[in-house]
Amino acid sequence: MTYVVTDNCIRCKYMDCVEVCPVDCFYEGENMLVIHPDECIDCGVCEPECPAEAIKPDTESGLDTWLKLNADYASQWPNITTKGTPPADAKAMDGVGDKLAQFFSPNPGKGD
Repeated sequence: MTYVVTDNCIRCKYMDCVEVCPVDCFYEGENMLVIHPDECIDCGVCEPECPAEAIKPDTESGLDTWLKLNADYASQWPNITTKGTPPADAKAMDGVGDKLAQFFSPNPGKGD
C-alpha cells in the first residue's frame, strides 16, 4: 500500500505534508505534489496534514489514474522536503471539480 495525491492538490499545493514525511517521498510539480509509490512507507502521517484532503490511501477505490500519475511524475519532478508558499488562489481552488482536465500542469516545480 502507498498513499496517493489526488486532484484536489492541483492549484492548492499547500505542502504541509512534505514536512511530516519521514522518508521524503514527495515530488513537486508546477501546481501539485505527488508521492513516489516505491518510496512511501505507508505510515500515513501526511494524510491528516493535508488541508485540501487530497491525500488518500491507494486502497480506496477509483484511484488507479492517480496512482499512475503519482508514479509517472515522481520520476520526472524534483524532490521536495520543505514547505513552500502555496499558490495565492489555493483557498479558492480547494474543492473545485475536474481539476485534472482543466488545470493540471506536467511541468516540474522548483524542488528544494
